[in-house]
Amino acid sequence: MTSIDQALDGSPYQQYLYAYPHKTSYRPLRPRPLVADVWRTEPRDALFLYLHVPFCEMRCGFCNLFTRAGAPAEQVTAYLRQLRRQAERVADALGGDAGYARAALGGGTPTYLTADELADLFDIATTTMGARLPGVPLSVETSPATATPDRLAVLAAHGTTRVSIGVQSFLDAEARAAGRPQRRTEVETALGAIRDAAIPVLNIDLIYGIDGQTADTWAESLAAALAWRPEELYLYPLYVRPLTGLGRRAHSRDDWDGQRLDLYRQAVQTLGAAGYRQESMRQFRRADVPTPDGPDYCCQDDGMVGLGCGARSYTTGLHYSFDYAVSVTQVRAVLDDYLARPADDFRHAEFGYRLDGVEQRRRWLLTSLLRAEGVDAAAYRARFGAPPTTDFPELARLVARGWASAGGLRLTPAGLARSDAIGPWLTSARVRDAMRGYALR
Repeated sequence: MTSIDQALDGSPYQQYLYAYPHKTSYRPLRPRPLVADVWRTEPRDALFLYLHVPFCEMRCGFCNLFTRAGAPAEQVTAYLRQLRRQAERVADALGGDAGYARAALGGGTPTYLTADELADLFDIATTTMGARLPGVPLSVETSPATATPDRLAVLAAHGTTRVSIGVQSFLDAEARAAGRPQRRTEVETALGAIRDAAIPVLNIDLIYGIDGQTADTWAESLAAALAWRPEELYLYPLYVRPLTGLGRRAHSRDDWDGQRLDLYRQAVQTLGAAGYRQESMRQFRRADVPTPDGPDYCCQDDGMVGLGCGARSYTTGLHYSFDYAVSVTQVRAVLDDYLARPADDFRHAEFGYRLDGVEQRRRWLLTSLLRAEGVDAAAYRARFGAPPTTDFPELARLVARGWASAGGLRLTPAGLARSDAIGPWLTSARVRDAMRGYALR
């Protein structure tokens, strides 16, 4: 058996690959390139605008995102002021012909901001950056504690088309076990407020693999979510990561992989019977809900302009951001550094990863293969000049295992279930080496 086979035979839960290359492969860019130079030859008529709010009311036990819990009001005010300065420099660098086809507010929890602060955030997106809001698809993340009617009214007034709420579990005991103390009554109140705001798409996030969770309790959470007929559901296997709340506890569970696989399969069956189609290992969309209106953001082609301390920006050949941290003290240090920057620092890219032609091919493959529809071979060949199976003959190994069809370009149900092993398996040696060399902090 080869080392490649052994990698696929490991845990199905190795890493969630939601972007490629992973942020821990980024390094300081020296010399720092000008943002204007980075974007000079890039298409700029259908960009994705992402605004990052690095604040939450609490830090969930499983969370390894860049965020600060319970930030004082004066720091939030300073952050919005600095975010506007960054937006002014980035807008100048992009030029007047930049246009936005999609937008998102993420974090953290954007609705940690008050209603007035949210209005200020939208002014940065529209007045400073030039995004049409309302006018383009807009997704916003929220939490049960912050999905209040006054905040949701601001989201609705600016044309928010999708709200994603992190529920994780409808059972209070399970939520506490995941390091997210909340009550179901609070969750249900928040969901009612979202529905009252008449935002077109509601997404509910749930987690499986929580300590004490069983098939029966998982069924209860699924049923509680389905009672709201959400347009989308995202189901996440629990990961225990270093420097997180759960990562500081002792965890030794027999056959945790088997439990998570069983709960995943249970959810696939339950949601399929309830009229949801599977879009990826994590995403399920109600079958009667069409693909969102407007131009689809295609992460293989279009650029993403990220603003804020924890945001990333993507061009064809460079992915860049500010520094990344997880621990409380280091997050605060990075945030303090961001707030202290002179405005002209935002004319430069700080940390990043340069993608050569080989890595661009690999990124296209990964971001397509891990979707239920698989890789569009004709589009790949039109872009890169060769069939994807020629560039990636190792895909035949997935076919041999029954994890892919169409020559390895479309994952089977068994392959989708192992997305978090297939993604790391296809990660390049160069990216893996950079990730191994990253010092968690």
